[in-house]
Amino acid sequence: MPVTADKKILMAGAAIAIAAGLSQPAAAQSARGELASASDVDTNFARDRNVSVTQRPRDGYQAVGLRMGSFMAYPKLSVGAEFNDNIYATDGGETDDLIWKVAPEINLSSDWSRHSLNAFARASILRYQDFDTENSEDITVGASGQIDLLRNSFISFGADWAQLVEPRTSPNAVSGAVAPTEYETTGARIAISHELNRLRLSGGYDLKTYDYEDGRNPAGGVITQQYRDRDEHTLTARADYAVSPAAALFVEIARNERDYRLNRPAVTLVRDSEGYRALVGANFETGATARGEIAVGYLSQEYDDPTLSDIDGFGARAQVEWFPTQLTTVTFTGSRTIEESASPGSAGYTSANVGVKVDHELMRNVILTGNVSQGKDDYQGITREDDRFNAGLGATYLLNRNAGLTVAYSHMEMDSSGVGGQDFKVNKIGATLALQF
Repeated sequence: MPVTADKKILMAGAAIAIAAGLSQPAAAQSARGELASASDVDTNFARDRNVSVTQRPRDGYQAVGLRMGSFMAYPKLSVGAEFNDNIYATDGGETDDLIWKVAPEINLSSDWSRHSLNAFARASILRYQDFDTENSEDITVGASGQIDLLRNSFISFGADWAQLVEPRTSPNAVSGAVAPTEYETTGARIAISHELNRLRLSGGYDLKTYDYEDGRNPAGGVITQQYRDRDEHTLTARADYAVSPAAALFVEIARNERDYRLNRPAVTLVRDSEGYRALVGANFETGATARGEIAVGYLSQEYDDPTLSDIDGFGARAQVEWFPTQLTTVTFTGSRTIEESASPGSAGYTSANVGVKVDHELMRNVILTGNVSQGKDDYQGITREDDRFNAGLGATYLLNRNAGLTVAYSHMEMDSSGVGGQDFKVNKIGATLALQF
């Protein structure tokens, strides 16, 4: 059986991740008694021997927050500017602009000894210097919580709502629209987890709704987008078995339904579908050098419309953190999933992705970051394939506990063949000042 390009991408990413996970020195293997935390004693599934560079507490540079009864509030405001050399993500005739950004945010969290409740609200406001049709406001609010049933058993829940703008670089972005597509999402989820000695059982339900606004072309005509409105339901069940306090094997099965609001004769293509994902994998921590999760399995999505071919095949998910030193964290990621398509004639596509991100603590208050990723999308029903590449560099300087400055550069390119895609290259460079309390 021939090995396809997206399988090669995933196989390469998995090989890198496994190599990182198995390359720890003997000294790290024997250090468990000294480094083990309290949670290691209570459960076979803790993976907290090490702390990544971005998660590490930094005395004197952390927000203190505001006390509100039994809750803590953490307000934050980010302001910045970014230069984009291709704001419409086109191939040829690129248009550049300077973009001003304002992003207020507040997080609220309980400090109870048992149970927890959290809420947040954030916005991202973009204003273009010369092309105000690209101006946008993203707003997201949400809440989540956890009810502790027993020492290692709990129910978690959450809900969120967002008003968003689809980036011009999205594979589903509308070509030729005067302004980017606006849409709303609403989500709700509930999950339960119970741990019994070496066995952990968990399951959950997730609902996500999408509502899109129609666009306009330069002549004032309507570019319909409401055919994308849908509800996505997902049921997930998982069983983990700890073969040791530092490694567990698991089986995960997820069933989904994707129900679109419009049907014939309002649309010519019925995009409703049902599918499942079955994965087997390992969750591990190799001493204090690496931790992560790798899973492989099978994906399937069956469409109600008889003119659409079903999608099935190899599925994967991986994330491995490697700690070559206490000052450096290298994160490997990989996935192969089935995504929804907005292209005429196609209801879905397989998306394979691998990436690596490096965070380095140059000084206690100076963090350097670099990342690179590669992806491939293969569309069902039409002859379209997209190859995506992303790379970026950044540096964050924490001035004190109330302020930090970040400068960043990113490069994105897409090479699309077939119907409906577009080729482009986009470079961005900018600076952001974050203020927090």
